[in-house]
Amino acid sequence: MLTYDRKKALRHVKKADPALAAVIKAAGPFDIEARGGAFKSLARAIFFQQLAGAAARAIMGRVLATLETDEERWYEPARFLQATDEDLRAAGLSRQKMAYLRDLSEKFGSGELTENEFDDLDDEAVIERVTLVKGIGRWTAEMFLMFSLGRPDVLPVDDLGVRRGMEVTYGLKELPKPEVMREIAEPWRPYRSVGTWYMWRSLGVDVPEQGRGYKKDGAEG
Repeated sequence: MLTYDRKKALRHVKKADPALAAVIKAAGPFDIEARGGAFKSLARAIFFQQLAGAAARAIMGRVLATLETDEERWYEPARFLQATDEDLRAAGLSRQKMAYLRDLSEKFGSGELTENEFDDLDDEAVIERVTLVKGIGRWTAEMFLMFSLGRPDVLPVDDLGVRRGMEVTYGLKELPKPEVMREIAEPWRPYRSVGTWYMWRSLGVDVPEQGRGYKKDGAEG
């Protein structure tokens, strides 16, 4: 569930930025939906890092089958920790992602991270918390803010798709640096998530899977 009124947000950004208003008119409805479940969302993000969507879904499906569950029910942290390295490798999971998913499961299983703690934290505090997990960096944390927590004012300046969208939309001669992106997006506040979403759509592509989008370097520490 989004934490903001999408109609109000659209009215604001269209009035504030004529170039963005033209993209919105061409791209169609703002149909972002927030997916609940912090543990599941962050686990999915790790599965999708550095992989094409179809490949990530295939590996994730095999891992879920190994854990005797599915995407709708998902798995508890303890269930992942009980799985052997051999079984997870046989399902196609890399050693690196196995380590990341184990670290995530350990942190949720121990209570170091909890499902309900993020609702009362501001965006930067959420980023600080989730980047405690190995393999989750700022970009993945920003996707978590947008697509899981439904936050309104996220601008992922490291995302290549957003940079390309701005380059095309605003007729720039090169991909914009973070400071230029922040300047362009300033009129969108407090709804920069809307502008971000439409920068992806301006390229005529689907919005990214959480954890795998258009970031130039999908690896995160």
